[in-house]
Amino acid sequence: MTLVIETATAACSVALLDGATVVAAAHEVVGRGHAERLVPMIAALPGQGRAAHILVDVGPGSFTGVRVGLAAALGLSIGWSADVHGFSSLALVAAAGFAANPAIASLAVVLEGGHGEVFMQAFHSQPLREDGPFRSLAPAAALAALEGRPAIGSGVRHLAPLAEGPDLREALPAAADVRLLPGGFTALPARPVYGRAPDAKTLAERGLA
Repeated sequence: MTLVIETATAACSVALLDGATVVAAAHEVVGRGHAERLVPMIAALPGQGRAAHILVDVGPGSFTGVRVGLAAALGLSIGWSADVHGFSSLALVAAAGFAANPAIASLAVVLEGGHGEVFMQAFHSQPLREDGPFRSLAPAAALAALEGRPAIGSGVRHLAPLAEGPDLREALPAAADVRLLPGGFTALPARPVYGRAPDAKTLAERGLA
């Protein structure tokens, strides 16, 4: 069994998987309320979500949201003696986008960033693969970087006012969609991936502890 935790965006999402089968899942759009909702959502899963494996979204995304998910995943992994690995919010949205639209060969995922920017990365399907690294871009730069691809994600609303015509589809990552990711996309280290340097850092990150 695998517990999946997704808190990198405005969604708070959990799922319990048996292989590629979704045993149970919950998905809520909470904005900034991840810390209050995550543990009750996990506890409401069968067996209180207990699993031998834990997968958690490591970003990029909301600084606080990513850390809430990681803290829960690491804490539960200790209590349950479970292994824990990470996955990318961008890859998760891409996999769901391709599954919903099999005719699309390439797309860009655009998620809410910080300081007026968006996180963006392009992907190809069949098999799912990255088309270069992700970047933190101003909306106008992200729009130019689409190069005709459809765009999907929570950040497309920042692109929509800038031009008419691009194929823009709003979406948030959902934990249950982890079943769509190839194995190589679910083996990231359980540590945060930031789209840009965080505004707040722990003492250890500042070299003070």
